[in-house]
Amino acid sequence: MSLKSIQINPARHLKGEITVPGDKSITHRALIFASIARGKSMVKGLQKGKDCLATLNALKMMGIHMEEEEDRLVVYGQGLSGLREPPNILDCGNSGTTVRLLAGLLAPQKFYSVLSGDQYLRKRPMQRVVEPLRKMGARVFGRENGEFPPLTILGGKLKAIDHSSPIPSAQVKSCILLAGLYAKDRTSVIEPYRSRDHTERMLKFLGAKIEVNDLRVSVEGNNSFSGANIWVPGDLSAASFFMGGAAILKRSKLKILQVGLNPTRRGFIDVLLRMGADIKILNMRKICEEEVGDIEVRGGNLRGTVVQGGMISRLIDEIPILAVVACFAKGETIIRDARELRVKETDRIGAIKSELTKMGAQIEEKEDGMVIKGVGKLEGAQCQSHGDHRMAMALIIAGLSAKDKSKILGSDCIDTSFPGFWRTLGQILVQ
Repeated sequence: MSLKSIQINPARHLKGEITVPGDKSITHRALIFASIARGKSMVKGLQKGKDCLATLNALKMMGIHMEEEEDRLVVYGQGLSGLREPPNILDCGNSGTTVRLLAGLLAPQKFYSVLSGDQYLRKRPMQRVVEPLRKMGARVFGRENGEFPPLTILGGKLKAIDHSSPIPSAQVKSCILLAGLYAKDRTSVIEPYRSRDHTERMLKFLGAKIEVNDLRVSVEGNNSFSGANIWVPGDLSAASFFMGGAAILKRSKLKILQVGLNPTRRGFIDVLLRMGADIKILNMRKICEEEVGDIEVRGGNLRGTVVQGGMISRLIDEIPILAVVACFAKGETIIRDARELRVKETDRIGAIKSELTKMGAQIEEKEDGMVIKGVGKLEGAQCQSHGDHRMAMALIIAGLSAKDKSKILGSDCIDTSFPGFWRTLGQILVQ
């Protein structure tokens, strides 16, 4: 675990106009689908954090040629059958998206492959993708019968399945749909709530045969499609940290440009609005099947709320910063049905409780969430990121909002998803 530390001084407010890096979820999918499309794709706005680079490097190791041209990446797609056996283990780093999506891509290939990653990734559950892939006929092996990486995959022919997922997970859904592109007949995934749907939107944009019927998503086997020009909008999860900071710090006025506003990802905005935040969505349009717009946030008074059920899947990555915001909201904020936080880059429920409590927060930890009492202020403290990029950024915003100086240990993990975080923060920070 890195102990690189950063000192955070209190801020008066956030003010200005910024952009954020390309959406991480869409970047992973753009790289994968462009690689198995027929012909050339031009991808603009790619996010260049370590997670996405893990996906990019894995695809290159399997024979996909890519060239950087000014502000875009040219990907020379090889079609569904064009990948080659990698000469080494595919290193997924800290990226759960990389290992789970590539498992679906590799299961039907006619070669041997191994997916592994760092110490944190090797503790993350994989049975949720291994089990349905095995039902399709895939030969997938891993530690504790496939529960943990490394995963060894002996690729081969797959059969279609109709999979009912017990949890709403875009990674699980995308893994199965990727495998289903190669399987015989139609593969379907049904979820209890709709998870983020970037895979469905991108496949539709590229001309693949895909059908969405309420909570059921289906793809046809032997489902080829062509390359295209793909533009990746700004990452709403990255924007959420600045949105949360602007909502907390009174007299803030912040505009974030060209952000992806996919309805399956807008939960954080919807909850902030429910809490009384002053947020406006401007310049809405649709690009490559994804809604895009500008977000304007002003600081003000907030009140607690309840977040549960289907809303959780729409803001699962934003709960660390939501917990910080809740500390400044009047009354209680209750988060339920978020057990998935226990198996993220770290146990985020436990980490939120332990670190924000150091700063004077009043948080009651539950098995599937937490109850946060709005205390209206935080104190400076020394906190640990737990090697989790979203925890690190949430704690930095908490430090900006605290009364005294704070120190955040392990802040270098931010490069996993937001390598330009400090530069962007510096553009709007008023101290």
